[in-house]
Amino acid sequence: MEHKELPIAIIGGGIGGLAAALSLLRAGVDVHVYERARTISEVGAGIAVSPNATRILHRLGLADALEAKGVKPTAWHYHRWNDGRTLIRTPLAGAMEAAFGFPLYHMHRADLVKALMQALPPERLHIGHTFKALVDHGDHVEAEFENGAHIRADALVGADGIRSMVRQMLFGPEQPRFTGCIAYRGLVPAERLAHLDLEKTAQVWLGPGRHFVHMYIQKQLVNFVAVIEQDTWTKESWTDQGKVADVLAAYEGWHPQVRSILEAVDETFIWALLDRKPMAHWSVGRVTLLGDACHPMLPFRAQGAAQAIEDGATLAACLSHIGIPDVPEALRKYEALRLARTARVQGESAANKTRHHLPDGPAQQARDAEMARGGTDFSPEAVAWLYGYDAGEPGANPTG
Repeated sequence: MEHKELPIAIIGGGIGGLAAALSLLRAGVDVHVYERARTISEVGAGIAVSPNATRILHRLGLADALEAKGVKPTAWHYHRWNDGRTLIRTPLAGAMEAAFGFPLYHMHRADLVKALMQALPPERLHIGHTFKALVDHGDHVEAEFENGAHIRADALVGADGIRSMVRQMLFGPEQPRFTGCIAYRGLVPAERLAHLDLEKTAQVWLGPGRHFVHMYIQKQLVNFVAVIEQDTWTKESWTDQGKVADVLAAYEGWHPQVRSILEAVDETFIWALLDRKPMAHWSVGRVTLLGDACHPMLPFRAQGAAQAIEDGATLAACLSHIGIPDVPEALRKYEALRLARTARVQGESAANKTRHHLPDGPAQQARDAEMARGGTDFSPEAVAWLYGYDAGEPGANPTG
């Protein structure tokens, strides 16, 4: 595709930045990605790629890569923490395609990042570029990097995560807030869990003050996340090596399946769950934000990466039919199309923290009864606003 004279710079080479670059390239926009790391990699962790994201990734030519590396879970399966009683079981594989036209995958984050990188022409990814400063001159933007490089672009996109330097330069310093939850994560070879005869489902165990999730992210690899409420975070780093003994102690008395998975773990990482309040706006002149830089969210809707992928598709749609003088207007339109939707997802993700962690008692019993009736946000009808949305054609969506 011939690229129009509209150079765009993306700061940050994570899932959101890479996917945005691919969407912009597909729209004929001249885009380059600048990543501070000298190699792009992901530590071991799972990720959900829901239909609202896979429809975009399929358009970008990643259908075969998703099918080769991803796992299609057969269901969401919610359990009670101690006795394993099923709270709700919602079909996924096949049901997602029937309802929304695209599958839901669970993947290793590194596999998705690799697929995005392989689809992006290598000359458009610049590693070892730590963003330092920007100046918006009105008719163009200049950016400077710590390695001495300078660039000029018609627009700059901050896709540089929850501690975004671009955001800080636009709106001033602000620390992300600790949400009162920590999470342990880890990977277990499936062969170690053969005695459990695990289904290829996304299994979620709800209990007082914590919950536990496990799922296949490769054919022979199981990912777990253990989320625990905690009043404070005192470590210097937001991510650290965790102790398996600590997470086992935190799940004392839980169902034997949960305990068996944890007992098979060699290594776990612990990190603090952070977020920010929804922003009133995130575009200034020729500079805008994307993904966690503007709408970080708790993982209880499994939508962080999906919403960043949506951002890139909508940004590309807004920039694809404009000229250089119209860039600020296009960025304002992009922001307007994304603000309410991402704020809703942020809000629902935060609400699930409370719902997942109810202490045993009347509120928990009411939640369980509602789940048994299928009256939750984990039924195909309830998630249609989320999964049925086409971020590449935002004007065609009646809601969301």
